[in-house]
Amino acid sequence: MAHPLTLSGPEVEAWLTHLVTDRNNSANTQRIALNAIVFMYREFLRKPLTDLNFKYAKVHQRIPTVLSNVEAQAIIDHAKQPFKLMFSIMYGSGLRQAECLSLRLLDIDFDNLILHVRQGKGRKDRTTLLAQSLLPDIKAQIELVKQLHCTDLKSGLGSVYLPDALSRKYPSAATSSKWQYLFPSSRPGPCPRTREIRRHHLHHTAVTKHLRRIMRSLDIPKHVTCHTFRHSFATRLLESGYDLRTIQELLGHSDVKTTEIYTHVVKRGKLGVISPIDGISEENAGYAFA
Repeated sequence: MAHPLTLSGPEVEAWLTHLVTDRNNSANTQRIALNAIVFMYREFLRKPLTDLNFKYAKVHQRIPTVLSNVEAQAIIDHAKQPFKLMFSIMYGSGLRQAECLSLRLLDIDFDNLILHVRQGKGRKDRTTLLAQSLLPDIKAQIELVKQLHCTDLKSGLGSVYLPDALSRKYPSAATSSKWQYLFPSSRPGPCPRTREIRRHHLHHTAVTKHLRRIMRSLDIPKHVTCHTFRHSFATRLLESGYDLRTIQELLGHSDVKTTEIYTHVVKRGKLGVISPIDGISEENAGYAFA
């Protein structure tokens, strides 16, 4: 319980090693602790830590949870709008929760059946597929957004946050309907950056709580989060015969090794190999034993 100013590198190293050897914390937990304590010493105590030597936690590759088509459809059917459409897009296009929430009206290309994901993980832009069966629901959601935007404009609002310097480059774009979020929040609020009253997108906690309520009512023995829809999307494509490079581009993975994790969860096993015992019943069908 000593004050941090009386401690230095050796004590910090011993504590970081303690998190792994005694507390059995994961690599991510240790990494967060390392970043936090280095930041505290550098920015607040003005005593930067250098050349730390401690035991690193091992990174374990975990198999992602994947929903079957029946399970995914059951969750979507029990959801209410607009969450039902959000779950459908995450499952049908492989979007992360934040990417789905950040969709704007101009990101939807109906003619080419494409969704534009802007500033996804790592601030990278990409395109992914748009399910044709979702077009009616998306168009209905767009009409609701436009009506809500008209109401906001009449109330003296209707401005939306624009990334980077777009607000200076296109001064009138913030009040344009095409820049509005596809899933707007239920009421306007102060922008955390400028404190201007705006209508942002839905908060991620609202989506998480709605999914949690659905999972409590369904008999699905799996730990399901919004990211599970993305895992299920990739697995379904792999089962359908699409190559890893294509799936990698749709998911926005920097390294194909990240995409390879889904080869462990497809129905036909890793590398698409079928167990020899699965063919015994087919070969012996109609064969009469003496």
